Amino acid sequence: MQNKLLFGRSINTGSWIHLIDPRAKLTGMVLYLVAMMLVNSWIPLLLATVFSLTYMKMTLIPIKYYAKAAKPLWVLMVFIFVVQSLTAQEGRLLLEVGHITLYAGGLARGVISACRMALLVSFTAMLTFTTTPGVLNQGLGGVLSPLKKIGISAERLTLMMSIALRFIPTILDETHKILKAQAARGADLKELAWKEKGKLLVSLLVPVTVSAFRRAEELVFSMEARGFIIGEPRSEYHKLVWCTRATGFVLSFVGLIGVVLGLQWMLGV
Repeated sequence: MQNKLLFGRSINTGSWIHLIDPRAKLTGMVLYLVAMMLVNSWIPLLLATVFSLTYMKMTLIPIKYYAKAAKPLWVLMVFIFVVQSLTAQEGRLLLEVGHITLYAGGLARGVISACRMALLVSFTAMLTFTTTPGVLNQGLGGVLSPLKKIGISAERLTLMMSIALRFIPTILDETHKILKAQAARGADLKELAWKEKGKLLVSLLVPVTVSAFRRAEELVFSMEARGFIIGEPRSEYHKLVWCTRATGFVLSFVGLIGVVLGLQWMLGV
């Protein structure tokens, strides 16, 4: 099951994007999110697609991995497409069935919204593909460190994210073992009807939840035994170094926002 899991997995290909400061990657992803929220027409969408594919190729990671990262959210993408297509009443009327109407402008808006979501999910997977969980956690701590001034503990937030990323494959492994145990007792998920599958999955939640709480308790005892205290000074195995490439990486996303805004203004949308 872990071999099929892409979320949170780092794939080291030795590209220059792997080597830049994780704080630059986090900043870049936030700026990319802003740029994609501004995209609402075809030309800016095409520009964002070229920009995204260029960076994906630079990581030297096959594009199919980025596509697999977006695959689990295909239902959400279809939902966004349907809602946008049927609610936006712009352009020529294409279809009318009872109270349901489909306009050319609405269809275009639906396609753009779905493509925008697919790009956003697949591109932001670059963050975990090119950064190990430990370094990513360290970079997140650096980005969130200004929050200390308003009383928010960046250490707690980064610790929660680090534990969550490490627990995902563990919980999936536990789920896989329980499914195998149930299949050995005759409750094979593949052969059951949909109603029975639902009941089996509900019964699966109890042992998985109990196991997660037990592992969390063991982790707490282990951290206390090692003298871990949040907020105390700690040494760092990896020293974060901001380089010229990191600056260029962030500025490229600022440029993307500027170009998208310019195109939207020129197109009058």
